[in-house]
Amino acid sequence: MTADAIKEAKKRMEKVGEDLRAELATLRTGRASVTLLDHIKVDYYGTPTPVKQVATLSVPDPATIVIQSWDPGVLPAIEKAIRSSDLGLNPANDGKIVRVPIPPLTQDRRKEMVKHLHKVLEAHRTAVRNIRRDTNETFKKLLKDHKISEDDEKHALAEVQKMTDHWIAQVDEIGKNKEKEIMSV
Repeated sequence: MTADAIKEAKKRMEKVGEDLRAELATLRTGRASVTLLDHIKVDYYGTPTPVKQVATLSVPDPATIVIQSWDPGVLPAIEKAIRSSDLGLNPANDGKIVRVPIPPLTQDRRKEMVKHLHKVLEAHRTAVRNIRRDTNETFKKLLKDHKISEDDEKHALAEVQKMTDHWIAQVDEIGKNKEKEIMSV
């Protein structure tokens, strides 16, 4: 019984790690990356569709993203979606492709992004702790219902704490690397 709860907690904590990596991939670092546009949705004939599903994205140089749509009629919608996003980018549409120049980040903008990064990291640390709390409550209930012994509960709690420590350290490490990436000019 405790093994199932531990396995479930591990799976949920791994999901937190995956979610963190996906969220940080969309954070701008001053270098062009197609992952910056992952959360941008284009109005494709009335349906909000991710940019990568209506076009080919490429990075010909470190300061530009090039978007080549399969349907040239969608280019204005792609341009509008990027312009109205929270990325602060100014795309240029030449009728065949959309070029998105990635301006260098100012020091103030870098500091804002680091603040945002810290909020994201704290939210993911909290998620890991909430998983630990839920799992520990499961063990306490099993003990109360006399389905496991006190020793089993003690070992299970220690195991979950070890996993929690591991994942919080992972979140911190990922965050430290991303902060370094954001602050490097």
